Amino acid sequence: MPQAGLKTIISLSFVLAIGFLLVILSCALWKAYYPLLVVATYVLAPVPNWICGHCANPDDFVESSGAAVLDLGRFCTGFLVVMGVALPVLLCHSGLISTPAMIMSIIGGLLIYGTIISFAMFFQEDQDF
Repeated sequence: MPQAGLKTIISLSFVLAIGFLLVILSCALWKAYYPLLVVATYVLAPVPNWICGHCANPDDFVESSGAAVLDLGRFCTGFLVVMGVALPVLLCHSGLISTPAMIMSIIGGLLIYGTIISFAMFFQEDQDF
């Protein structure tokens, strides 16, 4: 398990800021503010996994008792992540935003999702028995 230090926190916040900057610039440069709808998926993406992770009962003796709840949370989180990447493509295909705005929004979204995954990897709680 990698140890998270101050340099890790600073680098993750820098990458997160660049991701949000790209999404905001994709809206402001072409004066179409529809890519800001994708920010809602960035905020909501970890929520189902977090809720279902707390609803599963880790104290039960049967190993597969909470697997369905965890799978549901992972499915909903995966749906929101895919929607965060596919929504700019859909908006570009329908003509609401331009192609450079779509590319900037997708790159910014991938940076933000990468930050969320890295944060979860570095700051994971260890449950040793």
